[in-house]
Amino acid sequence: MQQHHNYTSNHFGRDTDTINFRVELEKYFKHWKWFLLGVVISFTIAYTYLRYSTPQFSATASIMIKDNKKSGISPELEAFKDMGIIGVGSSNNTDNEIEIIKSRKIIGNVVDTLNLGIYYYVSGRVKETEIYGHYSPIIIEFEEKDPLFDKKDTIFNIKLIDDYKYEFRSINDEFISSHTYEELIKSSLGSFKIKKNKLKNKSKDKSVSIRIRPKFSVVASYRSRINVFPVNKNSSVINLSLDDPVREKAEVVLDELVRQYNLDAINDKNQVSEKTKEFIDARLKKVSSDLILIDTNVEEYKTSKDFTGLPDEAKLVFEALKDNNQSVISIQTQLILSRGIEESLTKESKEFDVLPSNLGFENVNISQSIIEYNTFILNREKALETAGPKNPLLRGIESQIKSLRSSLLRSLSNVSRSLELQLNEFKKEEAKVLSRIKSIPAKERGYIDIAREQEIIAGLYSYLLKKKEETDISLAVTVPNAKIIDSAYSSNTPVWPSKKIIYLISLFLGIVIPFVFIYIIDIFDTKVHNKQHIESELSIPFLGDVPKSESKEKVVIGHDVRSSSAEAFRLIRTNLDFMLASNRKQSKSIFITSTTSGEGKSFVSINLAATLALSGKKILLMGMDLRAPKVIEYLGVQDRKGITNYITDDSLTLEDIKFSIPQVKGLDIIASGVVPPNPAELLMTKRVENLFTIVKQEYDIVIVDTAPVNLVTDTLLIAKYADMFMYVVRANYLDKRLLAVPQGLYNEKRLPNMAIVLNDTDPKRSYGYGYGGYGYGYVVVEKPWYKKIFSRD
Repeated sequence: MQQHHNYTSNHFGRDTDTINFRVELEKYFKHWKWFLLGVVISFTIAYTYLRYSTPQFSATASIMIKDNKKSGISPELEAFKDMGIIGVGSSNNTDNEIEIIKSRKIIGNVVDTLNLGIYYYVSGRVKETEIYGHYSPIIIEFEEKDPLFDKKDTIFNIKLIDDYKYEFRSINDEFISSHTYEELIKSSLGSFKIKKNKLKNKSKDKSVSIRIRPKFSVVASYRSRINVFPVNKNSSVINLSLDDPVREKAEVVLDELVRQYNLDAINDKNQVSEKTKEFIDARLKKVSSDLILIDTNVEEYKTSKDFTGLPDEAKLVFEALKDNNQSVISIQTQLILSRGIEESLTKESKEFDVLPSNLGFENVNISQSIIEYNTFILNREKALETAGPKNPLLRGIESQIKSLRSSLLRSLSNVSRSLELQLNEFKKEEAKVLSRIKSIPAKERGYIDIAREQEIIAGLYSYLLKKKEETDISLAVTVPNAKIIDSAYSSNTPVWPSKKIIYLISLFLGIVIPFVFIYIIDIFDTKVHNKQHIESELSIPFLGDVPKSESKEKVVIGHDVRSSSAEAFRLIRTNLDFMLASNRKQSKSIFITSTTSGEGKSFVSINLAATLALSGKKILLMGMDLRAPKVIEYLGVQDRKGITNYITDDSLTLEDIKFSIPQVKGLDIIASGVVPPNPAELLMTKRVENLFTIVKQEYDIVIVDTAPVNLVTDTLLIAKYADMFMYVVRANYLDKRLLAVPQGLYNEKRLPNMAIVLNDTDPKRSYGYGYGGYGYGYVVVEKPWYKKIFSRD
């Protein structure tokens, strides 16, 4: 087989980078039905989705995080400003508060308070719809829950029979049991009752599904759907939003979330006050017992000694001791507080407990250290809600707490020693005063000792009572951490699915999907389809194209035939006259070949010969494809002697092998003859040259049907006898990459006077070229369906 060089379009001397946008668009416009179908299908899917999807409603709320350091004391606490019970104020970090609002602890409290783990559904024609508990015709109330209740996931299917009775049903709507409303039912979940909702006495719903989900799953769901974000970086105003299928439920959840956040903040603030109250109560209990004991001793002393009162001199001495007693009371109070705080810090069971605050330490550094210590303790508790025990942040806080504890213990120890020294000094002063009353009788002197001790204990008791009252007031006046700007509100319009967005997406997909599909098909489509492909890939002259024949007849040309195929051959005949005009020979030979078999060269040969015969010229059609002869088969005539017989039998003459057919006058035909074992060698004989010499003398034009050039070398062996080569390329059949074969032959001038004929073109894919594309009047153009509808015919 003859080998050919590999050629690409870069060798053809043409600019293939230019894009013809009109042609590209027409490539897609001709598939307009697919785009229309795609849009219709996508709109149908969009409508179905919008009809049966669960809408999501968005509820929003706004709060302002209070910053005590920036805003000062709130008006409601101004009345207690001078009492020293308000504290120094705290600074709230907005980012930290956002994390607290979204913490599992806060959302878990919301879930527990609103029973969000219990879902109510009513059945529609296609899907189940969730309703909020207060809008459900029935409500489930648990009297006692199983310890594992928060971890269980179950569904109750309940059929409402009448105003007094209901039934439990299985998933397959099979009867399980019948009960009356308010009846106590015991199950693995615990004890519960099904009650009629008084707000929904006239409900049309006949069945309700109650689903109980695990608490951790519900909390996780709300944490992912609740959005908390500041209005801007410099603002403490926070917006909260929640998307939920039930609009009323979303509003209630947000309002409850703000309430639980404020409760948690109040609990944090009250935690220190509660600890302080507990500390003071413990000290009051001990001092109260001491006071009762000393009061009893005073009464017994007066009774036993028959004591009626102090003489004037003793009163003067007692008054002199009062100033000293007040100082002793103050020092002993500070000493009791200091030792009490030390005791709280050294207890292992209370390692991370808050300390009593606002106790009235005269040492400001101690008070500040206690407030700072409590702040870190509360921060640790908040961190524990979202972090594990080995979290670096949590470990850092605990390290700071331990450091503060050590520092505070040292400070308290130093203060205690200092107070003890001061107490000893006052006792020395007391001894000096007492030395002046030696002259006073023993009875009055003993009373002064007991009365002095009574006064000290009573002063301490009075101080502790005052601090207890201050602590009770601070517990009563604790204000929320967040100020509500806007309560939860939601619109009646769902935020999703949005009809406009869904229909725009469906329109986009309805156009894009067919476009991508056609584009991918076009990428993988390597076939030659139209004249444009030929002109973009080849520099060979284009002779014409032959559209797909409307009939099954092999001979499509005739005097009365006006089909597109017949007109195509007439146009090729005209173009041939121009190409052969420079050839001065009286007789002309036109060889017809192709790249591979099956491209219709025999069909083109027969009809071209018939077309030329109609012009009145003497035409001969020769079948020189000795390996796969098709002329006899196409014409439907019996096998007869032909070229092969002529070459191998010297006795045969041209008259012996030529014949004619009644369909075409003026056309003689020579068949290929029997298929020889060595066609290439036969074509190289002198007998072939003699044959061409004879036929060129007797006929005006000789049409030669030859073998495909890319398969065998037969055509190249006889190419020297041709005046021109008509190279047939079949549309929708030949691979574009094989166009390198005719281009190579053209460049090397191995086939004289080459021209391309595009066979079997599809008028619908012609992009404006060819007969089907132009519609010269010989083609019956079918009206579009919409024109048929509005036509008067």
